[in-house]
Amino acid sequence: MAEWLSIIGIGEDGLAGLSDASRQALERAEVVFGGPRHLAMVEHADKRPWPVPFATAPVLALRGRRVAVLASGDPFWLGAGGSLARDLAPGEWRAWPAPSVASLVAARLGWRLEDVACLGLHAAPLSRLRPHLAPGARLIVTLRDGLAPAQLAAYLVETGFSASLVTFFENLGGAQERVETTSAADFSRAETAPLVAAALQIRGDGQVVTLASGRADDLFEHDGQITKRPIRALALSALAPRPGEMLWDLGAGSGSIGIEWLLSHPTLRAIGVEADPTRAARARGNAQRLGTDRLEIREGRALDLLPGLPRPDAVFIGGGADDNLLNALWACLPQGVRLVAHGVTLETEALLAAWHGAKGGQLLRFELAEAAPLGRKRGWKSSYPVLQWSVLR
Repeated sequence: MAEWLSIIGIGEDGLAGLSDASRQALERAEVVFGGPRHLAMVEHADKRPWPVPFATAPVLALRGRRVAVLASGDPFWLGAGGSLARDLAPGEWRAWPAPSVASLVAARLGWRLEDVACLGLHAAPLSRLRPHLAPGARLIVTLRDGLAPAQLAAYLVETGFSASLVTFFENLGGAQERVETTSAADFSRAETAPLVAAALQIRGDGQVVTLASGRADDLFEHDGQITKRPIRALALSALAPRPGEMLWDLGAGSGSIGIEWLLSHPTLRAIGVEADPTRAARARGNAQRLGTDRLEIREGRALDLLPGLPRPDAVFIGGGADDNLLNALWACLPQGVRLVAHGVTLETEALLAAWHGAKGGQLLRFELAEAAPLGRKRGWKSSYPVLQWSVLR
């Protein structure tokens, strides 16, 4: 199909910053889509605002007509461009990007973009920052509205990084641009202009979410039902996450396995299955606090929920494995899925040993001991040994 869609990035200087080609594409368009702010900049007989919540269907329904889409800055950085192009053939669209918010901020501060984490917090919770909060880290973030800067400063104080240096950019790239640099602790304005972004230089002594698997147990709220740090590291090693993959965490408990899986890479996905409503709620809370709110928790018995789950690339069973569950998994999982199961009881050990004998894979037994007071001296306090069966379906 011939080119019919024009995706046009607009900076804060409005239509004045458009190239001749993008201006001509806008003039030829039969229909123009955009947000209210962008639509107010153009004169056109058929202007249509984006639906709320955002959806590309109204644009795609006009396939074949001349349509222009207006977006902020670079439409392929946290914009509509990627969502539209995903459903179109290469010859159906053309784009004219303006500098992105991240590029403009980096240009103001002299930062190398490859050394900076860039996050879109205009449509995501502030907790997405949590994995990035470490002294020395630099971030560029977009914010939802004029109230968000005060909320961002309060969040940094709450998490122990009140000394962080924050530069707020209002109306970046436009005639009304305003820049303010302050520490999170010293920011006092209740509200700013609604078009705002921030550059963060993280400082402080808050607890850091480390990069290696096996994060500290005290990052997670739990009732004792948690895969402890060393065992969790061994579980993640066996699960071997790869970009874009989906995990099933059956018997999610505190959600620690699914959360650590998601912390490994931003494209990873995970579903935790938990029968206990209190634990399910706790897992959701842990995921939200640690910036992995994309962890989906489904309540109920794993056997009942398996048929409705999307295809996984890896499955973890932290407890409660039995013949019925393993048989159901073996029947429904496609070839190539990695299955990792842990057992502590003698009965589960016997079960996993039998399945290892029948299906192969690797069987490991972990016995950990930690130094603890023993009278006036110290001795080894052993935890229950854990059996791990890992196998490729």
